[in-house]
Amino acid sequence: MSVIYLTLSISVLVALVFFAVYIHSVKRGQYDDMYTPSVRMLFDDELVKEDENKSQTEITTINTENLN
Repeated sequence: MSVIYLTLSISVLVALVFFAVYIHSVKRGQYDDMYTPSVRMLFDDELVKEDENKSQTEITTINTENLN
């Protein structure tokens, strides 16, 4: 029976330590922004507006090169 009291007290102590570490990380801002890091990998570079004529010329050039 004393083993149950010992394991119960150790498990409560471990739970309190994990809870204290969790509260400490929340107060330091560990979990402030959860959305941006998950979306950041989807965007390689900033969007660059190109001239439409230039883009159309490049597409035509690439298409004609593939035909040769």
